[in-house]
Amino acid sequence: MSRWVPFILAVALMVGTAVLFSCTEVPEPVTPSYKTTLKSTEIKTSAFEEFLPLHYASYLLNNDDSQMTEYAGSVPHEKHLCGDLPRGYKYCQPYLKNLWMGYPFSFEYNRARGHTYAMHDVLDIDRVNRYGEKGELPTTCYNCKGPKIVEWHGKYGDDVWAMEFNNFREEIDLDDHSIGCAVCHDPETMDLRITGIPFNEALITLGIDWKQASRNEMRSYVCGQCHVEYYFQEAKLGAAAKPIFPWTNGFDPEDMYEYYKDHGSTTRPGFENNFIDWTHAVSDTPMLKAQHPEFEFWINGVHGAAGVACADCHMPYIRIDGKKKISQHQWTSPLKSVDGINRACRQCHMDKQPEYLKERVLFTQKRVWEQLMTAQDFSVRAHEAVRLAREFRGDRPGNYDDLMIQARQMIRKSQFFWDLVSAENSAGFHNPAKALETLARSQQYSQEAVNFAMQATNYVIGPYLEGDIKQIVPPIMEHSRKLQQSQAHLDSHQWLGYLPLLPEAELMWDLNKRVR
Repeated sequence: MSRWVPFILAVALMVGTAVLFSCTEVPEPVTPSYKTTLKSTEIKTSAFEEFLPLHYASYLLNNDDSQMTEYAGSVPHEKHLCGDLPRGYKYCQPYLKNLWMGYPFSFEYNRARGHTYAMHDVLDIDRVNRYGEKGELPTTCYNCKGPKIVEWHGKYGDDVWAMEFNNFREEIDLDDHSIGCAVCHDPETMDLRITGIPFNEALITLGIDWKQASRNEMRSYVCGQCHVEYYFQEAKLGAAAKPIFPWTNGFDPEDMYEYYKDHGSTTRPGFENNFIDWTHAVSDTPMLKAQHPEFEFWINGVHGAAGVACADCHMPYIRIDGKKKISQHQWTSPLKSVDGINRACRQCHMDKQPEYLKERVLFTQKRVWEQLMTAQDFSVRAHEAVRLAREFRGDRPGNYDDLMIQARQMIRKSQFFWDLVSAENSAGFHNPAKALETLARSQQYSQEAVNFAMQATNYVIGPYLEGDIKQIVPPIMEHSRKLQQSQAHLDSHQWLGYLPLLPEAELMWDLNKRVR
């Protein structure tokens, strides 16, 4: 043996030990400290430009609403319409208006644009009644659209949530009061902070003090303020219309569904004490409307479980002028460009090329999308089965009422599970296993709903449910508050006939201005 071998082995051992400890004891990154002259109560986004012009310029890139990824993106369009941009898209969900029948979401549901448009878009959506003094939705709907809700809550306390939405329209500055710097940063120091009152209270319930959280945790918590599932609390159980996160049992669909079973006040047989968002007009089913549970999917997905923060992928570091390093403040998908994949995905997956990484994301999304569309069709068939059983006037079995309750329970559960994946904005990529499992269960529950409805009619309705569901129940392509003021419109589709005729009215509000 060469006399140099022991020396080389010793050096290798020391180097290996150093590498091992350097990898396992990574220090917490130090956030640059700032000292502005802004007050802690400052909420106008433009006020931050003077102190952080590069970050502000990056933030303004959210105004770009011209690019799609394969399954999502920021180009505004109606998500139920199949076709070409700017109105429809190739990946559409044609049954959205059917599945939300009787709920304001059926009036209008669009692809979300960038965060800079949040306040504009909530004022311009048909879900809020713009035809009268009352918007028919609470102030709660402003909660995740900008920082004004914090100011209003300071003035009105928990009474603010149930106050009338339209009463606050004229206080809104469309640009300065949208989602901006003050939502996530302390204006005085630019430290990350939680301003979302519901999220803060949800963390407290889980035993988490965000003020003691690590910087890496905060880089997800600030996003989790809004990218979550939530509901508006009933007055009998606390502050009316206050947003609450259903996390007491856990973050998975089954956990949240069980939570909703005893956080309402209904006395309806079979649904006692369930929380109800609305009752489906066609199947007469007490329903749940899922929001946008990115946080709940990410948290125990492969990336969340590994400690990858939301900001690692959606706010990767960029260099300005080749030297100044900042977090990108254009919140978007890294899939929009090779550069985005390099800065986000390849910080960890450096052994893979951008084209390969993008293909793997699309591989997952394609399979989730296919199951999402299948689950959607299953849900429509379940509603139709219960509608037919509801209208059935033949010989009913002695346990008809119990069978109908079970059918509706399965509809409620199946559509909630479908909606959790539908409303989650990654086409399943944040947690592919959870997404596919959730959609599989959704399909199972829908089929069980059909089975119960069939039993309730002694299987008489069976022939009416055979075949292509799109032939049995055509998708409703056009529906709005204005159209619901027309009896001819309500007569144009069998399902629309279950809706009440609205009184004729003209627009009273255009964004933040009264027009009559």
